[in-house]
Amino acid sequence: MKTLVWVEHDNASVKDATLAAVTAASQLGEVHLLVAGSGCASVGAAAAQIAGVAKVHVADDAAYANALAENVAPLVVSLMADHDAFVAPATSNGKNIAPRVAALLDVAQLSDILSVEGPKTFTRPTYAGNAIATVESTDAKLVITVRGTAFAKADASGGSAAVESVSGAGDAGLSRFVGAEIAKSDRPELTSAKVIVSGGRALKDSDTFKATIFPLADKLGAAVGASRAAVDAGYVPNDYQVGQTGKIVAPEVYVAVGISGAIQHLAGMKDSKTIIAINKDEDAPIFQVADIGLVADLFNAVPELTGKL
Repeated sequence: MKTLVWVEHDNASVKDATLAAVTAASQLGEVHLLVAGSGCASVGAAAAQIAGVAKVHVADDAAYANALAENVAPLVVSLMADHDAFVAPATSNGKNIAPRVAALLDVAQLSDILSVEGPKTFTRPTYAGNAIATVESTDAKLVITVRGTAFAKADASGGSAAVESVSGAGDAGLSRFVGAEIAKSDRPELTSAKVIVSGGRALKDSDTFKATIFPLADKLGAAVGASRAAVDAGYVPNDYQVGQTGKIVAPEVYVAVGISGAIQHLAGMKDSKTIIAINKDEDAPIFQVADIGLVADLFNAVPELTGKL
């Protein structure tokens, strides 16, 4: 079986989410990568170094510069004649491209898989991760998105895959890229950070959130996350959101400050190696998954903890 993996990148470097997708794809058979972008030769070269990859297809065209799904999906479909499965990381881009590929191929998509149980059998979460379903496809071609936290990352070096240029139809004329407002931070990226400090609605407002959470995160060299309630209340931008409708994370250490532990939030972080919860409500659901729990007023506990680090 040959599997085509969508490479998540910024036209300069390969994103970590790709490495987990490669691991999942390697359990299906021979792994080929697709690098679609503009001025992305360096990405293709880096992708060829990923361990376990047999071939890298590079489509360098202005139409693919911003990964518009309407342009990328037909390119993927044109390559699927020689591949049995298409795998994409379950990122915003991956979840945008994969359904269009599935529709064009007229197959059912397998979303957010957690494990590969057989050539066409997989597990995936349902009911916000409270149940794990085992699903089997009967389609000739597979279209799969992979939950990055469920698979180990493939080594980014050690490979020596062949690189070949491919071309597609280019701009489909169905959409255009207008612009992007991307938050810049010196802190680690949320989905790849080893330590995350997250705050909830109990932090009252944006200024209090920043004054309480940011110093602790800085001391720990951590990324900053937030519950959906905190994001909806306007404390921080929505790219900080951790949860079922936010980002799925699994750091070495996850510190939940003033977060009650709603199912939606737990679905995004319960695979963290060590969970530390600080909440004054001893009955908060977060303590059911926490490895270390502190029942205390966060406005006293967090500054004290920060001061002692």
